[in-house]
Amino acid sequence: MTFLNSKNILLVHPLGYKKEAAGKDISRIASIIPPIGLASIAAYLEKRRIDASIIDCYARPDSDSLIRGYLESEKPAFLGLSCTTSTFLDGIRTAKLAKSILPDIKVIFGGAHVSALKERILENFPVVDFTVIGEGEETLAELMEKNGENISSVSGIIYREKEDEIRYTGQRATALDLDELPFPSYEKLEGFPSAYKASLFSYPKAPSSSCISSRGCPYACSYCDRSVFGRSFRYNSAEYLYEHVNYLSDRFGVKHIIFYDDQFTFRRDRVIDFAKMMINRPRKISFNCVARAEHIDYELLLLLKEAGCWMISLGIETGDENLLAQHRQNANLSMLSEKLHLIKKAGIRTKGLFMMGLPGETEAGIRKSMEYLFSNPIDELNIAKFTPFPGSPIYEKVHELGQFNEDWNKMDCMNFLFVPEGMTKERLEELFKLFYRKHFMRPEILLGYMSMIWRSTDSWKRVMQNLTAFLRFARSNKRLGN
Repeated sequence: MTFLNSKNILLVHPLGYKKEAAGKDISRIASIIPPIGLASIAAYLEKRRIDASIIDCYARPDSDSLIRGYLESEKPAFLGLSCTTSTFLDGIRTAKLAKSILPDIKVIFGGAHVSALKERILENFPVVDFTVIGEGEETLAELMEKNGENISSVSGIIYREKEDEIRYTGQRATALDLDELPFPSYEKLEGFPSAYKASLFSYPKAPSSSCISSRGCPYACSYCDRSVFGRSFRYNSAEYLYEHVNYLSDRFGVKHIIFYDDQFTFRRDRVIDFAKMMINRPRKISFNCVARAEHIDYELLLLLKEAGCWMISLGIETGDENLLAQHRQNANLSMLSEKLHLIKKAGIRTKGLFMMGLPGETEAGIRKSMEYLFSNPIDELNIAKFTPFPGSPIYEKVHELGQFNEDWNKMDCMNFLFVPEGMTKERLEELFKLFYRKHFMRPEILLGYMSMIWRSTDSWKRVMQNLTAFLRFARSNKRLGN
């Protein structure tokens, strides 16, 4: 029997597909985001005197040899994998690799996918020993401190009590105070920050990093998974957030931060205090954020601009107000339009987040979305292909609303796996390409990208370095539909 180090865990962020495809994945070429969740867990474990290392297979696709080498040399007692739906099966492959090297290693899965499916994971995947449900830091630390034994008192886990009995210990009674957490262990991400890239043209200067300053969302949109944090909303104080920005700047030389909070501006007083700190004690650093239209106003936008805000993303989803009302609260496209104009008036770039293929979608509705886009000052566009994720309110009834091919490997919002009644997959693809093409062919958008030669020089360098891949992608998306 091989002796394993019970105070050591290898944390892995799976790639999600075969490594040979990584060089052709245009979304990966355009953006590589650091796995902040794993870095946060690693920092918390280190605080509890537990050694944690991270291998990010998305940033380094050829990582099997790294995983094998680490397991053979360090012999950790635990392997932790944080997975989305589309990366879960690749995580299972990695777990099997680990068990072939260290048969006694304990495999732990966390993330939204396993939190949504709960007992089904252990029922269907024998290689998984434990799943962590919900927030991971404290649960994982307690599980490891008990060496995976006599763990019935550890809340937030699912495990096999007996060979044929799977037990869920229930949600944790209290949530973590986010200001008590150490900053994520960015240094454990090999090559950080230069190995990670913000989305093209979404930043003025490199290097960049992502950051999360809150957890949860109080809303209940039909398409959003809330299995990890529920509808709670917790956040770092303005002081903590300002010090986090300083840390990224001083320690790693980061010049731009993308806040991936679902609701960065939900607590207006916090954002005002943070913006004033950035103004009164300035750093040479800019940032982006995601906001909900209800929680921004012109006074706040002017403060954010002065504090260094480069771009704000708004979830629009669709220009069909009747369809929008079926899937989210406060479906008011006029209000959204007003806020887009205010963002632009404040001198901040705008990014519109759309979704195509929602249940109830029609071709007429998609054309309304195009009209809405063209009638508003939207600089950047992202269109997600609707995917009914486990844990989202729509997931349980989606088969009644159209055709759904539940292929986990492809559930990454880049494939039309769900086709609404009255539509076809082929027509959705045609309209998707038409939507993007019409956006990028507008003179004002083309001029905007030309100005990025000076405003985001690094983005243009990346485009030129990967020109062959972008041209190949453009050719594969030749003109379809009208």
